[in-house]
Amino acid sequence: MLYIVLFGPVALIALWVLFDLLAKKRRNSRRARLQSTPLSHAQEQLLIENFPLYKKLPIDLQKRLEAHIQVFIDEKVFVGLAGFEITESVKILIAAQACLLILNKSTNYYPSFETILVYPEAYVVETTEQDGLLRSTVMSTRAGESWQRGPVVLAWDQVVYGARDDRDGHNVVMHEFAHKLDEENSRMDGLPILATGNQYKSWSLILNKEYKQQLKKAEHGSADVIDHYGATSPAEFFAVVTETFFEKPTKLRHDHPQLYQQFSEFYQLDPCRWQEHN
Repeated sequence: MLYIVLFGPVALIALWVLFDLLAKKRRNSRRARLQSTPLSHAQEQLLIENFPLYKKLPIDLQKRLEAHIQVFIDEKVFVGLAGFEITESVKILIAAQACLLILNKSTNYYPSFETILVYPEAYVVETTEQDGLLRSTVMSTRAGESWQRGPVVLAWDQVVYGARDDRDGHNVVMHEFAHKLDEENSRMDGLPILATGNQYKSWSLILNKEYKQQLKKAEHGSADVIDHYGATSPAEFFAVVTETFFEKPTKLRHDHPQLYQQFSEFYQLDPCRWQEHN
């Protein structure tokens, strides 16, 4: 009887491990099939016409991005709000920008969530602010947001604007999906999961130093390639620098070389090379 009692939990654990392995095998097989399916000519044209960063990528990275797009679209749920219709073009353009961040990373395709909510344009939300005993309601206009362990919300007009202008340092999709990378360690604090343990020391030293400099620049209104919104919090700093890294890489590398190096190591990409060859 004792043997049966002891064997029961062990058998359950073994079955759980087996089912988990089988599920991962099926998932990897499905992903491999999707990754080997090329985009249609119409889908490629959509990217060429609306996402200049796609055209700047070397051919091998273009193909890798296309493979990621196929998996992303298959695994995420797109929901239109306020009468907005989700089309194939909507999915492709959002997926392309989101997947650029995981282009060279060992990725599980943003596993902490699955739903993307899309408004037709910038939307208004009601927020409550507390100042001591005084509580007030404020209406806030937003282009996007990322709910921790929840959906990403995007305004379609801002998605298109961010995709088409790859030089202004502003991209709402990259910004919100940077938050998703940040929260993969269960905290949205500007410290994402790094590839190796020895990266954490230099990341913390350099980003803390750069963030403090941004606080001072924002306070004094000093111009910088990094938007002052990055001084809001360490989490926003990470997201804003991500936008700058992909859209203004040469300027970021010139003005903040150590910061650029940290982000290049994190994303395992060097966007300056794309600029130099275009």
